[in-house]
Amino acid sequence: MADAVSLNRFDEKVRLHARDLRKKQITILQVNLGKLCNLTCVHCHVEAGPTKKKENMDEATAQLVVRAMDIPGISTLDLTGGAPEMNPHFRLLVTEARSRKIHVIDRCNLTILLEEGFSDTADFLASSGVEVIASLPCYQRENVDKQRGSGTFDGSVRALRRLNRLGYGREGTGLLLNLVYNPVGAHLPPAQAGLEGDYKKILKEDFDIDFNGLYTITNMPITRYEKYLKALNQYEEYTHLLVESFNPRTLDGLMCRDTLSVSWDGRIYDCDFNQVLGIQMRNSHPLMLQDVLETDVNGYSILTGDHCFGCTAGAGSSCQGALQ
Repeated sequence: MADAVSLNRFDEKVRLHARDLRKKQITILQVNLGKLCNLTCVHCHVEAGPTKKKENMDEATAQLVVRAMDIPGISTLDLTGGAPEMNPHFRLLVTEARSRKIHVIDRCNLTILLEEGFSDTADFLASSGVEVIASLPCYQRENVDKQRGSGTFDGSVRALRRLNRLGYGREGTGLLLNLVYNPVGAHLPPAQAGLEGDYKKILKEDFDIDFNGLYTITNMPITRYEKYLKALNQYEEYTHLLVESFNPRTLDGLMCRDTLSVSWDGRIYDCDFNQVLGIQMRNSHPLMLQDVLETDVNGYSILTGDHCFGCTAGAGSSCQGALQ
């Protein structure tokens, strides 16, 4: 059984609360299809962008993902990137999952739906009943363009309106459209429920946009965002804030407990953040997707680091938003 290699600062904090983080029954298969993206966002921990063409899942690995859908207990396929829609095997994975009655999530940056070659993607998502979790880090143009690039806000609004026309976010359609908020500055997200109300009010009044819910996600001070914070001399202050805001009540709901994170090259991790940091799950050797087709990881110790304070700070943070 895999165990953490050493006791780090986060482990020590968890132990102080008489806790031990281990895998439960895996229900979510989160697959990073690659780092290729049409955007280059400041807060992107994957460091995705238009030049990342080599870091893209191939057909052989995609077929292993299809096999992994049959692991007992898997009920959700969570597709992320980069822009996951840019991977040539994206639609295959969606189709295979839906044929198994597995719920599918597409973590969409919205603007990809407007790009040449992807104009029918929204229609495909709707016809397949895929839940769209879309990044919209603010409801103000200036803040979104600052984080994601000039013109991104207007493109996102156009994409959201298109999704609404297809039934996404509309009552009674069953087509789920949830938005993701990331703080623009070096601070924790505000209360999720209150911010959701603000988003719904302003997006409806200004743009006639509807959506189901809002997820607040804490920015992780690693990779590209770490460099950004250091350039502004805010890294030490922000990481101190995360540590001091540790909330033990978030531990039971951490996404690493019931999620298996698969990288574009088939490596296995506890979560998407461990993936970009190269903290690979292991037994006697680092685990690949082929291994977990034959090995039950229930009970495996979760590998942690200082970055884990980002998921346990304040109300907590996961791929499904706040934990408290």
